[in-house]
Amino acid sequence: MKRFKNILCVVELEEVSEPILERAASLAKNNQARLTVITVVERVTAGIRMPDGGPISADLQAAIVNDHMQKLEKLAEPYGDRVEVNVLVGTPFLEIIREVLRNQRDLVIKIPEHQDWLDRLFGSDDMHLLRKCPCPIWLIKPHAAKTHRCVLAAVDVGEIYPSDEQKPRHALNRQILEMASSLALSDFADLHVVHVWDAIGESAMQNSAFMRRPEKEVAAYVEEVRRHHADSLQSLIRETTSNLGQDAIDYLKPKIHLVKGWAREEVPLLAQQIDADLVVMGTVARTGVSGFFMGNTAETILNQIDCSVLAIKPPGFKTPVMLEE
Repeated sequence: MKRFKNILCVVELEEVSEPILERAASLAKNNQARLTVITVVERVTAGIRMPDGGPISADLQAAIVNDHMQKLEKLAEPYGDRVEVNVLVGTPFLEIIREVLRNQRDLVIKIPEHQDWLDRLFGSDDMHLLRKCPCPIWLIKPHAAKTHRCVLAAVDVGEIYPSDEQKPRHALNRQILEMASSLALSDFADLHVVHVWDAIGESAMQNSAFMRRPEKEVAAYVEEVRRHHADSLQSLIRETTSNLGQDAIDYLKPKIHLVKGWAREEVPLLAQQIDADLVVMGTVARTGVSGFFMGNTAETILNQIDCSVLAIKPPGFKTPVMLEE
């Protein structure tokens, strides 16, 4: 993958962080990119007989930061000058996003938080990052293999969206496919591409007393919709081929899945069926407005899959997080 130049790797020092740092360092080397490794510690607040902002709490905060910095430097020691380290203080997701904004990071690599009692892969800080961080987020499972075996790119080439969203959505689809292809090439992995479609009005045409149509007419309509989605998907793949090169696509031989149904159901099911260890997908439903507009479909998918995820925002996304609040 040769598109990232300023990578931020977020580690938890209490967890096994060597594998994620090794993958981040390898990616940075292949991209000739800058790599910074950080950890975030919570801000010390006033306790019993501890004035907020006073010398005791300030000394305690400094001691915690110093302890984490020493551990971080030891973790990064095998990589020498290739890795910068830093300890941030505050709410984790806010400080990570501010670091992205402050230093124009173009990728965040992170281990997901602990699974909660609902057995979901991503915790609250992860979901905040997926919703609000302006650059791609790569959440890698702690015990993931060093290389991927199966990469799934989930794209949406439907045209049911407002006209002002069509262009950024198309750009997002291309970015998803290009990144998934690059990762599959670098890891010699299988590449799968999925688009889930639905024939709007099919149920009404079959069951409504006011819109009922003959079975042949309904079948013809559904087949026309399917062909249109298939053509749109092939067009997207051709565009990607022009960027990556025909040799790369010939080598990958991506397996195409044009699935009828609902994306929130079919994408997690397919990821499980093909044993995907990475899903590359978009997360934002709207662009150009400051806020966290992650689509319900994307959030539902993310809460069902149990593999690593590379989540991408479309061009024009604006984070609601400010550098200073």
